Amino acid sequence: MIYEGIICTKRPNGTAHLSPLGYRLQRDLVVLSPFVPSNTLDNIREHGIATLNFTDDVRIFAGCLTGRRDWPMQPAKKLDLSRLAECLGHWELEVLQELRDDVRPQFECRIVNREMHREFQGFNRAQAAVLEACILATRLDWLDPAKIRAEMRYLMIAVVKTAGENERCAWQWILEKIDSHPKHVGLQDFLQEKNE
Repeated sequence: MIYEGIICTKRPNGTAHLSPLGYRLQRDLVVLSPFVPSNTLDNIREHGIATLNFTDDVRIFAGCLTGRRDWPMQPAKKLDLSRLAECLGHWELEVLQELRDDVRPQFECRIVNREMHREFQGFNRAQAAVLEACILATRLDWLDPAKIRAEMRYLMIAVVKTAGENERCAWQWILEKIDSHPKHVGLQDFLQEKNE
Protein backbone atom coordinates (compact mmCIF):
# COMPACT_ATOMS: atom_id res chain seq x y z
CA MET A 1 0.00 0.00 0.00
CA ILE A 2 1.26 3.48 -0.87
CA TYR A 3 0.41 6.38 1.45
CA GLU A 4 0.78 10.09 0.68
CA GLY A 5 2.64 12.53 2.89
CA ILE A 6 4.77 15.64 2.74
CA ILE A 7 8.47 14.91 2.99
CA CYS A 8 10.80 17.57 4.37
CA THR A 9 14.50 17.28 3.57
CA LYS A 10 17.44 19.59 4.11
CA ARG A 11 18.95 21.51 1.22
CA PRO A 12 22.74 21.93 0.99
CA ASN A 13 22.36 25.42 2.53
CA GLY A 14 20.46 23.95 5.50
CA THR A 15 16.99 25.27 4.60
CA ALA A 16 13.91 23.05 4.38
CA HIS A 17 12.70 21.54 1.11
CA LEU A 18 9.09 20.29 1.02
CA SER A 19 7.67 17.83 -1.47
CA PRO A 20 4.65 15.52 -1.69
CA LEU A 21 5.85 11.93 -1.74
CA GLY A 22 4.27 8.52 -1.63
CA TYR A 23 5.75 6.12 0.91
CA ARG A 24 5.33 2.50 1.95
CA LEU A 25 5.58 0.73 5.27
CA GLN A 26 7.70 -2.40 5.28
CA ARG A 27 7.69 -4.12 8.66
CA ASP A 28 8.83 -1.34 11.00
CA LEU A 29 10.58 0.67 8.25
CA VAL A 30 9.43 3.54 6.05
CA VAL A 31 10.37 3.18 2.37
CA LEU A 32 10.80 6.39 0.36
CA SER A 33 11.14 6.28 -3.45
CA PRO A 34 11.88 9.74 -4.89
CA PHE A 35 12.26 10.11 -8.65
CA VAL A 36 15.58 10.60 -10.47
CA PRO A 37 16.35 13.46 -10.76
CA SER A 38 14.85 15.40 -7.88
CA ASN A 39 15.91 17.75 -5.10
CA THR A 40 14.36 15.38 -2.57
CA LEU A 41 16.59 12.56 -3.82
CA ASP A 42 19.72 14.72 -3.71
CA ASN A 43 18.93 15.96 -0.20
CA ILE A 44 18.25 12.48 1.19
CA ARG A 45 21.49 11.17 -0.28
CA GLU A 46 23.41 14.14 1.12
CA HIS A 47 22.05 14.16 4.68
CA GLY A 48 20.40 10.76 5.22
CA ILE A 49 17.49 12.23 7.21
CA ALA A 50 13.96 13.52 6.57
CA THR A 51 10.69 14.28 8.28
CA LEU A 52 7.49 12.73 7.02
CA ASN A 53 4.61 15.12 7.71
CA PHE A 54 0.94 14.17 7.85
CA THR A 55 -1.50 16.92 6.95
CA ASP A 56 -5.11 17.29 5.91
CA ASP A 57 -4.38 20.73 4.40
CA VAL A 58 -4.33 19.90 0.70
CA ARG A 59 -3.07 23.39 -0.09
CA ILE A 60 0.38 22.14 0.94
CA PHE A 61 0.28 19.31 -1.62
CA ALA A 62 -1.02 21.62 -4.35
CA GLY A 63 1.29 24.43 -3.26
CA CYS A 64 4.44 22.30 -3.53
CA LEU A 65 3.44 21.35 -7.09
CA THR A 66 2.74 24.95 -8.12
CA GLY A 67 5.76 26.74 -6.65
CA ARG A 68 4.22 27.65 -3.29
CA ARG A 69 6.66 26.00 -0.88
CA ASP A 70 6.84 28.68 1.81
CA TRP A 71 4.87 27.03 4.64
CA PRO A 72 5.46 27.62 8.37
CA MET A 73 8.11 25.27 9.72
CA GLN A 74 9.62 24.46 13.07
CA PRO A 75 12.57 22.35 14.23
CA ALA A 76 12.19 18.59 14.52
CA LYS A 77 12.79 17.24 18.00
CA LYS A 78 15.52 14.60 17.53
CA LEU A 79 17.03 15.25 14.10
CA ASP A 80 18.69 18.39 12.72
CA LEU A 81 16.02 19.45 10.23
CA SER A 82 12.51 20.90 10.09
CA ARG A 83 8.90 19.75 10.12
CA LEU A 84 5.65 21.41 9.11
CA ALA A 85 4.42 23.61 11.94
CA GLU A 86 0.71 22.94 11.26
CA CYS A 87 0.70 19.20 10.64
CA LEU A 88 -1.43 16.51 12.26
CA GLY A 89 1.75 14.67 13.18
CA HIS A 90 5.20 13.83 11.91
CA TRP A 91 7.83 11.10 11.89
CA GLU A 92 11.55 11.80 11.94
CA LEU A 93 13.39 9.41 9.64
CA GLU A 94 16.97 8.22 9.37
CA VAL A 95 18.12 6.34 6.26
CA LEU A 96 19.46 2.85 6.89
CA GLN A 97 20.20 1.89 3.30
CA GLU A 98 19.58 2.86 -0.30
CA LEU A 99 18.50 0.36 -2.93
CA ARG A 100 19.80 1.86 -6.17
CA ASP A 101 17.57 2.23 -9.21
CA ASP A 102 17.88 4.37 -12.35
CA VAL A 103 14.32 5.69 -12.08
CA ARG A 104 13.20 5.47 -8.41
CA PRO A 105 15.79 4.40 -5.86
CA GLN A 106 14.40 3.21 -2.54
CA PHE A 107 15.50 4.42 0.86
CA GLU A 108 14.74 2.21 3.83
CA CYS A 109 14.37 4.44 6.88
CA ARG A 110 13.90 3.86 10.57
CA ILE A 111 11.57 6.07 12.57
CA VAL A 112 13.64 7.94 15.15
CA ASN A 113 10.74 9.95 16.59
CA ARG A 114 6.92 10.03 16.20
CA GLU A 115 4.74 12.92 17.34
CA MET A 116 1.04 13.72 17.07
CA HIS A 117 0.09 17.42 17.14
CA ARG A 118 -3.66 17.49 16.60
CA GLU A 119 -6.55 15.15 15.90
CA PHE A 120 -7.58 13.94 12.48
CA GLN A 121 -11.19 15.04 12.03
CA GLY A 122 -12.21 12.62 9.30
CA PHE A 123 -12.17 12.12 5.56
CA ASN A 124 -13.37 14.72 3.09
CA ARG A 125 -14.12 13.89 -0.55
CA ALA A 126 -12.81 17.22 -1.81
CA GLN A 127 -9.46 16.61 -0.10
CA ALA A 128 -9.20 13.23 -1.84
CA ALA A 129 -10.17 14.84 -5.17
CA VAL A 130 -7.46 17.49 -4.82
CA LEU A 131 -4.84 14.82 -4.07
CA GLU A 132 -5.87 12.92 -7.20
CA ALA A 133 -5.71 16.17 -9.21
CA CYS A 134 -2.21 16.79 -7.84
CA ILE A 135 -1.12 13.38 -9.09
CA LEU A 136 -2.60 14.10 -12.52
CA ALA A 137 -0.73 17.42 -12.57
CA THR A 138 2.58 15.54 -12.26
CA ARG A 139 1.81 13.51 -15.41
CA LEU A 140 0.88 16.25 -17.89
CA ASP A 141 3.69 15.50 -20.32
CA TRP A 142 2.52 11.98 -21.05
CA LEU A 143 -1.24 11.83 -20.35
CA ASP A 144 -3.71 12.51 -23.15
CA PRO A 145 -5.64 15.80 -22.76
CA ALA A 146 -8.95 13.94 -23.09
CA LYS A 147 -8.05 11.74 -20.12
CA ILE A 148 -7.04 14.74 -18.01
CA ARG A 149 -10.30 16.53 -18.85
CA ALA A 150 -12.44 13.48 -18.06
CA GLU A 151 -10.66 12.84 -14.75
CA MET A 152 -10.79 16.49 -13.68
CA ARG A 153 -14.47 16.75 -14.59
CA TYR A 154 -15.22 13.76 -12.37
CA LEU A 155 -13.05 15.02 -9.49
CA MET A 156 -14.72 18.44 -9.69
CA ILE A 157 -18.00 16.87 -8.49
CA ALA A 158 -16.52 16.18 -5.05
CA VAL A 159 -14.93 19.63 -4.89
CA VAL A 160 -18.21 21.39 -5.76
CA LYS A 161 -20.19 19.32 -3.24
CA THR A 162 -17.85 19.06 -0.25
CA ALA A 163 -14.96 21.54 -0.43
CA GLY A 164 -14.13 24.14 2.16
CA GLU A 165 -11.99 27.23 1.54
CA ASN A 166 -8.65 25.35 1.65
CA GLU A 167 -9.81 22.73 -0.84
CA ARG A 168 -11.21 25.33 -3.25
CA CYS A 169 -7.93 27.25 -3.09
CA ALA A 170 -5.83 24.12 -3.73
CA TRP A 171 -8.14 23.04 -6.57
CA GLN A 172 -7.75 26.42 -8.27
CA TRP A 173 -3.95 26.23 -8.04
CA ILE A 174 -3.98 22.82 -9.73
CA LEU A 175 -6.42 24.00 -12.42
CA GLU A 176 -4.11 26.91 -13.22
CA LYS A 177 -1.08 24.60 -13.39
CA ILE A 178 -2.79 22.19 -15.78
CA ASP A 179 -4.26 25.02 -17.86
CA SER A 180 -0.81 26.59 -18.29
CA HIS A 181 0.64 23.40 -19.81
CA PRO A 182 0.87 23.63 -23.64
CA LYS A 183 -0.92 20.27 -24.11
CA HIS A 184 -3.77 21.10 -21.74
CA VAL A 185 -4.69 24.75 -22.38
CA GLY A 186 -8.41 25.43 -22.00
CA LEU A 187 -9.14 23.06 -19.10
CA GLN A 188 -10.79 25.74 -16.96
CA ASP A 189 -13.08 26.83 -19.80
CA PHE A 190 -13.97 23.20 -20.50
CA LEU A 191 -14.86 22.55 -16.85
CA GLN A 192 -16.89 25.77 -16.64
CA GLU A 193 -18.91 24.79 -19.73
CA LYS A 194 -19.61 21.31 -18.32
CA ASN A 195 -20.64 22.77 -14.97
CA GLU A 196 -23.22 25.18 -16.42
